[in-house]
Amino acid sequence: MRFLHTSDWHLGRSFHRVSLLDAQAAFLDHLVATVRDRDVDAVLVAGDVYDRAVPPLAAVELFDEALHRLADTGVPTVMISGNHDSARRLGVGAGLIERAGIHLRTDPAGCATPVLLSDAHGEVACYGLPYLEPALVRDEFKTDKARHEAVIGAAMRRVRADLATRAEGTRSVVLAHAFVAGGEESDSERDITVGGVCAVPAGVFHGVDYVALGHLHGCQTITDRVRYSGSPLAYSFSESLHRKTMWLVDLGAKGEVTAERVGCPVPRPLARLRGTLDDLLDDPQLERHEQSFVEATLTDPVRPAEPMARLAERFPYTLALVFEPDRSDEDAAASYAQRLKGRSDQQIAEDFVAHVRGGSGPDDRERTVLHGAFDDVRVDEGVREVSR
Repeated sequence: MRFLHTSDWHLGRSFHRVSLLDAQAAFLDHLVATVRDRDVDAVLVAGDVYDRAVPPLAAVELFDEALHRLADTGVPTVMISGNHDSARRLGVGAGLIERAGIHLRTDPAGCATPVLLSDAHGEVACYGLPYLEPALVRDEFKTDKARHEAVIGAAMRRVRADLATRAEGTRSVVLAHAFVAGGEESDSERDITVGGVCAVPAGVFHGVDYVALGHLHGCQTITDRVRYSGSPLAYSFSESLHRKTMWLVDLGAKGEVTAERVGCPVPRPLARLRGTLDDLLDDPQLERHEQSFVEATLTDPVRPAEPMARLAERFPYTLALVFEPDRSDEDAAASYAQRLKGRSDQQIAEDFVAHVRGGSGPDDRERTVLHGAFDDVRVDEGVREVSR
């Protein structure tokens, strides 16, 4: 059986205030064409269909059109909600839509109810694990701790229990939206840290033939059977070196897996340029980036006059400007944003405690309080987004 594995469409998202709706529509054209041209048997969409819980109307219309076109192919689609989606909104009409071959899996309680597909070698059970926010689903899965590993582990135990009731030789696929240990992050994924821990081990998915992951935006292989498709478009300059693809996965008669990367359309390449303003304007080797989306990091010791306007004369699609002057006392002169770059909210808060105390950071009890506070805020934001 041949699957096309994709995820993280983020319909409705912009790139530094530039609309990507046309680029997302072009990707969906490419997706449907690939389904038809490559003899795909089922499409797997591993979450983050939308970019936010209440998407703009244009994004909803694009999604509606995509559903109709996928249904018209006659190829079943299995789709789960991600941490950016409102599971309840995405799941509206799921029972009716299922009659058209579009299987939406947004309810955690249904994670062990598979979509059953079949080929000449028998059945394939496709289980959809929507994004499981630990604090919101711990009661459903009766876990002692509100941690990603605990709730995903509990969901997978249900999956394996159901699979054990199936006919011998039934192959299995799981869709999940999570941060799996060993995956490489980018700047455009929303933080799902719970109590300072967000990664789950790949071993939690043992016992199934293929795991189609969503959440991380880079296409990557965790193991031969556990893979991220990544996002079809770049959503931050940290993805400038990504090759955006989908996975074309062949599942053999005995569960053997082979996978091929299928490239996605690139609406406009990304370039991260660094140097003095004069160097960027004069360097002939940068000619290839003149039609790219550009993030320019200026190293001039003194901020030059009208840098964005001058850059735009050569690079009209310059979207981001960063100042990092080359100084010998760089650490002392680093900007606030530079000092915070790459640090989690928890680390920033702990540094603040150490600063106001004159060097003494929080103790274990205080760290636990901070963990709980950040978890409560994140969960509250998620609940408020869904209820709007």
